[in-house]
Amino acid sequence: MRRVVITGIGTVNALGLDVATSYPRILAGENGVSTITRFDTEGISATIAAQVDWDPEACGFDVKDQRKLDPFTMWAMMASDEALQDAGMEKPNDLPQEQRERIGTIIGTGIGGITGILEQHDVLKERGARRVSPHFIPRIMPNAVSGQVAIRHGLMGTAFTTSSACASAGHAIGMAWRAIQWDDCDVVVTGGAESAMTPLSMAGFASAKALSTRNDAPELASRPFDKDRDGFVMGEGAGILVLEEYEHAKARGAKIYAEVKGYGSTDDAFHITAPKEDGYGPMRAMQEALRHAGVNPDQVEYINAHGTSTAYNDSIETTALHRVFGDHAKKLAVNSTKSMVGHLLGGATAVELVVTALAIKNAEVHPTRNYTTPDPACDLDYVPGSARQLVIQNALCNSLGFGGHNVSICIGKV
Repeated sequence: MRRVVITGIGTVNALGLDVATSYPRILAGENGVSTITRFDTEGISATIAAQVDWDPEACGFDVKDQRKLDPFTMWAMMASDEALQDAGMEKPNDLPQEQRERIGTIIGTGIGGITGILEQHDVLKERGARRVSPHFIPRIMPNAVSGQVAIRHGLMGTAFTTSSACASAGHAIGMAWRAIQWDDCDVVVTGGAESAMTPLSMAGFASAKALSTRNDAPELASRPFDKDRDGFVMGEGAGILVLEEYEHAKARGAKIYAEVKGYGSTDDAFHITAPKEDGYGPMRAMQEALRHAGVNPDQVEYINAHGTSTAYNDSIETTALHRVFGDHAKKLAVNSTKSMVGHLLGGATAVELVVTALAIKNAEVHPTRNYTTPDPACDLDYVPGSARQLVIQNALCNSLGFGGHNVSICIGKV
């Protein structure tokens, strides 16, 4: 079976518009959560989010581009530029067609172009049907993100979008891994993106009692595994990775962050929003990832957890970890990137796998911000306080989504 490695990474998130800016801040445990200023939050119980601070024009998107592209697509394009450059493939458009036909684009999103939907709905109500933009449909469709990245870089291999709530990017990365294993592609640009911080989506999640309402102290709101957690914090942005067949990467002298060794995907088949309390679904996803990887549970040192900061998710994920790892669970370093950049929904796994790959390459794991009060239901080592040096041979990155979707990705040293 063909081996798959990570040769490029890129991200846009609340702590920065690229890896170089955001990753040192993640290692330092800095806060990316603030009071929402982009729109009026009157009547919404949660008024905080992990917002991307950006200027579209300064990032290369003029007014015409902004009419055609939703933020989730623009952020994926930015992160793909960074990831391809990082992989030493900054101009794939210049490659011969037969090579571009072997480069795929598989990118996930949970919600897609909700910003454009709301904008054009207002146009319809206020100005009539004839004033709705001709760019409306191609702007808001979820597959715009994979299509636009493929067009931008001339990538002619398999291209599609996965949509499975918080597991969207995890499924995209898993499909990218398989496309290379099965010899459909030599390289796949993959990951996820989301721009769901709108009044409607915030109101919807708030009505579902899913969001933290610690509005008076946004810097303390995202606190995965902590006893005083009260809900997740909405995040936004993108994470993109370049996956590449190992021999192909070696032949061109590419830098390698880590090997993608295994992928597991299951469903709880229980409830559309609530995870099943026994942790059986996430347990099976992790077991499948380890089985595909040929890695024993006691060969894993680190878990980048789904860790949303909701009462049910954090305790159930902990239960699943105990079921998979047994006594070894107490020896794992477990952290949550969401404690700093919030929950990117369909983009979450991608940003978190970027962080996991860097942890393996640099032998250092970031802290879980705001973990101060232990919860008896969450009894593992969640890396409190500050970053920790840790040599990692194998790691898992977990995602659990509405719909009962569970994804686990195993990556490690080559």
